[in-house]
Amino acid sequence: MAYTVLLVDDSETIRMAMIRAFTMAKLPMDEVIQASDGLRAMEVLRERWVDMVLTDINMPNMGGMELVAAMKGDSELSDIPVAVISTEGSDARIQELKAKGIAGYLRKPCKPEDIRDLLHKTLGEWK
Repeated sequence: MAYTVLLVDDSETIRMAMIRAFTMAKLPMDEVIQASDGLRAMEVLRERWVDMVLTDINMPNMGGMELVAAMKGDSELSDIPVAVISTEGSDARIQELKAKGIAGYLRKPCKPEDIRDLLHKTLGEWK
C-alpha cells in the first residue's frame, strides 16, 4: 500500500530534503503534496484526501500549531494524523502539541530512518 502525505513547510529546500528522505527510507509514497503554510494546507485538505500531514511549526500566514488546531476542530479532518517536524522543540511546546493530538514529533534535521519509523508507527508497517 502506498500513502499520500501532505508536507507543510515554508522552506522549499526543506520540502525537497524531506522528499529525498522519503526516497532514501524506501517509503512507498503514492504522492507527496506540498504546501508552504497552514492556510495552503487547509485548502489542500478541503480538496484532497491525504493519509498523513507532516508540518513545521513556524511558518507565515498560519503556523503548525494553528494548523493542528484547525484540523482537530474540523470533523472532516480531525482523524487525519499530523506529525510535527521542526527545529523548535522545547519540552513545553512538544507537550502542548501532544495534548492537541499530534501523532509524533521529530526535530530537524532528522534522518530518513526517523521519518520512516514515524510513518510506520502512525500508518502501519508495509512491505
